[in-house]
Formats: sequence, structure tokens, C-alpha cells
Amino acid sequence: MLEEMRQFAREAWIPVILDDSLEYVKTLLSSLKPFRILEIGTAIGYSSAIFSEYLEDGGSVDTIEIDKQRIMLARANHKMLKLEDKIHIIEGDALEVLPKLRERYDFIFIDGPKSHYIEYLPYCKRLLSEKGVMLADNVIYKGMVTGPEFVKHKQRTAVMRLREFIDTVQKDEELQSELLDIGDGLLVMRKKQDTMNCVRTEEK
Repeated sequence: MLEEMRQFAREAWIPVILDDSLEYVKTLLSSLKPFRILEIGTAIGYSSAIFSEYLEDGGSVDTIEIDKQRIMLARANHKMLKLEDKIHIIEGDALEVLPKLRERYDFIFIDGPKSHYIEYLPYCKRLLSEKGVMLADNVIYKGMVTGPEFVKHKQRTAVMRLREFIDTVQKDEELQSELLDIGDGLLVMRKKQDTMNCVRTEEK
């Protein structure tokens, strides 16, 4: 079923996580053992279905999608996989949904519109659990983000915003990050534990 979903997405030109990136995420989730997962960008529900396999017992995936047709496809796919109880699709624009969320997530997967990654960042930082991992996909963007300065006009905004996003993350004193040349580029982010200790001390 998952292979059929992946093949359908490719034939329909619907972006889903690349195989190399997925293998990295599987390894990460195996060690992380998340209870709650947040995904920005459901598409047809392929990645959220796979992520759900790594949840602790009783855990769940919240995944945000704005495209109504993709939501219908994702729900149908999750139903066939009998994952309706594990995966909750939140309809709407992530920039409107994220401020309303109150849970803490052990794994946050950012795979929405690339030009909005920088805007998602403060909300995702707030929602990330103390020992959680946040991962942004496609940050190298077909080599354009780390490649030559010249970029075609139609991709220029996305590339500039992704460069701003990476630079902001790498300079963030509350995060430790690693840019990986896997798939189309993965940016892995965790909260610095010394920062968390300082926050707890101040709260006391």
C-alpha cells in the first residue's frame, strides 16, 4: 500500500519525501521513540503513515494540510491503512494553525511551502519538547540554496527565504543544528540542553 502511494504521488507530480531522506528519518525515529509527531505538509499522507509506525504506544501524529483534494486522498489512504486513530489531519494554513496548537511534540517535520519555513520556526520552537527533534526537508532546494548566487526568477523568493531560514537557525543560541546533504537537504534541529537548564533555573 505504501509503495502504491509513493508511485501515485510521483506519477501525479505530488511531492513526497525522498527515499534517502526517509531512510534517515526512520533511523532517527527508531532511536527517538516519539509519542507525539507534528508534520507540516500532509500531501497524500505517505510520510505521516510511515511516521506513525514509530510512535510509542498510544501516540499520535498531527499533520497540517491546506489543499482539500490532498486532504481527501490522505484520509482515504489512512483509512485503508487503518490509521485513522493514530493520524489527525488538521485542515488549514499552517501559519494560522500553528499559533493555536498547545501540545508539545517529540518530532516536528517541516515540509510545507519553502518560503514559509522561516515563519514556521518560532512556532515550532515553542511546540518542540525538551528532548525533541525538528527536521526541515528540501532545504538545499535542488542545489540552488547552497549553489551559485544566480537563481531563476520564479525560484528566487523561495531560495532567499530558505537561505534566511538556515542562517537564522544556525545563529539561534537556543538551537543546535546540522545541515545534511541527504535527499534534497535536511536541516536537523534540537534544543540546547544548557539553554533548557537555564530556563528551568529561572522558573524556580
